[in-house]
Amino acid sequence: MTDPVSASPADCITADGVPLFASLPGDIGVSFEFFPPKSEKMEAQLWDAVEKLAPLTPEFVSVTYGAGGSTRERTHATVERIIREARIPAAAHLTCVEASKDDIRRVAEQYWEAGVRHIVALRGDPTTPGGRFEPHPGGYAGAADLVAGLKAIAPFEISVAAYPETHPEAQSAQSDIDNLKRKLDAGADRAITQFFFRPECFLDFRDRLAADGVDAPLVPGILPVSNVAQTRKFAAQCGAQIPAWMDGLFEGLDERPGARKLVAATLAAEFCRRLYAGGVRDFHFYTLNRADLSYSICHLLGRRPVAAEQEEQAA
Repeated sequence: MTDPVSASPADCITADGVPLFASLPGDIGVSFEFFPPKSEKMEAQLWDAVEKLAPLTPEFVSVTYGAGGSTRERTHATVERIIREARIPAAAHLTCVEASKDDIRRVAEQYWEAGVRHIVALRGDPTTPGGRFEPHPGGYAGAADLVAGLKAIAPFEISVAAYPETHPEAQSAQSDIDNLKRKLDAGADRAITQFFFRPECFLDFRDRLAADGVDAPLVPGILPVSNVAQTRKFAAQCGAQIPAWMDGLFEGLDERPGARKLVAATLAAEFCRRLYAGGVRDFHFYTLNRADLSYSICHLLGRRPVAAEQEEQAA
């Protein structure tokens, strides 16, 4: 039997008698995604999440951008407030949908003036559900062109999307990888994946990219399941598969929010622990503007508030 004292973090995932999260040193990087609020109540909820997660000193937080720029002003205001008040590096999402190159230049310049140095560059989804993306006559053809255009405007740090289970519109898994390579070749600094629910899905995708010569950072996007019906909807839109066993664990919990949250945190934490054992050290959490699940997972992975760590060391 493995000695709990001498077990390495990677061993702990399978070692007999060793707690699953024992010995984790907290050597991970984290980032969090939020969406711009539509009301004062939602803004209060968002800011509560920001304040709860800020002590974990995320590498950055990102704020989404509605289809066709529908949340442009709210996205800008949210990012600016996070930078100004929370003093966290904030990345703004930006898409090609229904925007000319001049439109994007104006938005990008406004972000740069507001102190935004990081953009999540995305092609964007069609404004009509079920429709296909059509480039603006005076706009960018896709995310790779958008990345190149942004780099020509200012020296932004740029993140792009990756799809471990292949983008629903891709002709094949290889064509999807080729598209990701074009985005990285255009100047993107890292890729953040769409959410997924099988650790091996990400690890296999990472291996395929490495075999294809891709060495840019690949960060797994983690979606803690707080609303099962909503998660099923999200998964259907992006092609993510929810394992039947996982779907079944949430049966009967619709009217038991406390139990549902406990199950969700347990699943997501064990999921991230397996990724950690596979060598992953950076995690991007889709928070849905709620802090508790993401905070709990980070805590189990050893990520602690900086102030608390300093107090413990001083003691």
